[in-house]
Amino acid sequence: MPESKGRPPKKSRSREKPPPDVAKAPAANPPWFVPVMCGLMIFGVLWVSTFYITSGDWPLKIGYWNLVIGLGSIMAGFAMATRWR
Repeated sequence: MPESKGRPPKKSRSREKPPPDVAKAPAANPPWFVPVMCGLMIFGVLWVSTFYITSGDWPLKIGYWNLVIGLGSIMAGFAMATRWR
C-alpha cells in the first residue's frame, strides 16, 4: 500500500506580523469618568424632582426650562455611559 506524502510543515507564526485590519483594544477611561457620569445622572434626577416637588419655585424660576436642564444632564450622563469601558 502506498504511503501518503504528508502535509508540508507549518510556518512559525511568531515571526508573522498581525494583519493590519485587526483593531487594538480600546484604552481604559480616565479615573474621573465614572464619578462624572454618575454625578450628571444624579444631578439631573435631583434637579427634576426638586422642580416638581416645589411646584416650579426651585431650583430656578425659569419655568419648564428646568426640565431641559435636568433631562439634559441625565442624557449627558447616559451618553457617557455608552462610552464607558
